[in-house]
Amino acid sequence: MRYRTIVADPPWDYPEGFALGPGHGILEQRALPYAPMSFEEIAELPVYRLADADCRLFLWTTNRYLEDAFTILRAWRFRYRQTLVWHKTDANLPASIAPNSAEFVLVGTIGHPDRLRHLPSAVIGMTRRGGHSTKPEAWLDYFEQVSPPPYVELFARRHRLGWDVWGDESANTASLAV
Repeated sequence: MRYRTIVADPPWDYPEGFALGPGHGILEQRALPYAPMSFEEIAELPVYRLADADCRLFLWTTNRYLEDAFTILRAWRFRYRQTLVWHKTDANLPASIAPNSAEFVLVGTIGHPDRLRHLPSAVIGMTRRGGHSTKPEAWLDYFEQVSPPPYVELFARRHRLGWDVWGDESANTASLAV
C-alpha cells in the first residue's frame, strides 16, 4: 500500500536516559521506555517505498536530533517544506540555555500532495499527556486536517481509527520491508 500521509516519530537514542521534570519532584534520570535506534538505522529505513507519488511526511524530532532529522528526511527521499513546533506549555525541563519545552515536526514532501487546509499557526501550544515521548493525539487530528488519506504512522504506540500503523509497540497493519 502507498500512503499520501506518513507520520514518523523515530525512537531516537538518549544513552543517558531522560530527566523527569520539576512537576515530578527532583530531577532524576530514567531509562528510555522504548528500544532506541541509531541515526544510521533510522536513515536506512526505506520509508520512500511507502510513499504515494504525492505524499507528505511529518517527522518528529527534538532539539538534539534536529540537524540529523534533516538528513533523515533527505535519506527517505523527501523534500523539506516547513517546521512545526509543539510548545509544551507545562514543560520546564533544564537545557543548555533555555527550558527544553519544544519538539519539532519537519514537514517534507514527495511530488505535490494536496493541502486540505492551513493550520492556524506553525507553533501549537498544548500540555503533555502520557509517558516520555508520547505525543498529544490532537497532533494526528491536525495532520488529518491538512493532509489527505491514506495515512500511516511509523513507530506507532497505538492504533488510530482510519490509520495504518507500524512499530514494535503497536499491532502492525502496515509493512516496511527493511
